[in-house]
Amino acid sequence: MSSATPSGDELEAMAAALEASGQYRVLRKLRPRTRLCEPDGSPVRVGLYVDVETTGLDPARHEIIELAMAPFTYALDGRIFDVGEPFHQLRQPSEPIPAEITAVTGITDEMVAGQSIDPAAVGAVAAPAALVIAHNAAFDRRFLERFCETFTTKPWGCSMSQVAWADEGYEGVKLAYLASGAGFFYDKHRAVHDCLAGIELLARPLPKSGVLGLAMLLERARRPTWRIWAEGAPFELKDTLKARGYRWNGEHGGAPRAWYIDVDEADRESELGFLCAEIYGREIDLLSRRIEAHDRFSDRV
Repeated sequence: MSSATPSGDELEAMAAALEASGQYRVLRKLRPRTRLCEPDGSPVRVGLYVDVETTGLDPARHEIIELAMAPFTYALDGRIFDVGEPFHQLRQPSEPIPAEITAVTGITDEMVAGQSIDPAAVGAVAAPAALVIAHNAAFDRRFLERFCETFTTKPWGCSMSQVAWADEGYEGVKLAYLASGAGFFYDKHRAVHDCLAGIELLARPLPKSGVLGLAMLLERARRPTWRIWAEGAPFELKDTLKARGYRWNGEHGGAPRAWYIDVDEADRESELGFLCAEIYGREIDLLSRRIEAHDRFSDRV
């Protein structure tokens, strides 16, 4: 019996045979690609997929310990052409990395000892980007804006919330889960690998609609939304608000400590009508704010 390692073509033939049996589903390891689609002369923009690993969830108290940024070119219709060389650096925080963070990320104090991330170098990479994307941009943006001012000037998109994964048949939105659903796996919870996996997902057609992931994200990122705060809503109606998609803002910031919801511009008046009729039982002037991609996911809304 030969002990030779099967070639790539032989392994692929084995995988295809297993899948054809209907008894197996094969996940292929992500092979990062520098070219995802052949350029055809269409105008292109520079996108930047970012990911941070941190010592905790609060950007006011916790610190970045790893940053990756992967630049890519895309057309306005959502096709992704080329992926550039990723930027990747580690950073030693002011205190030891919590054990639970090391357990999730694999990043140890020894790995980051003496390491730093230069904000000027980060800004230089981010400067050409027409759009910054993260998987859970509400997390990454708040950390990165505190670290490098360039990120405050950019429109942002979110590959987690601005792609209708549930409508496309996915039961979860974690990046590794989405990758598995798309037929590949990767070394998760390390920033560069997360960036490249996110770009790969956005470059593929979605399984039900056939729309490119990035095309759907771009359409939603370009669309204005409104944040409406239900200040002073009766406590006994909180479950009604939660069931409708409202979330509670309990942070001590510029926004009210109140239930709020984000709706498309076309749905603003109907949502205000719902609040007046079903929550307050009267006409009331409620605080609302128009949100666009330059401020979405930031502390400014």
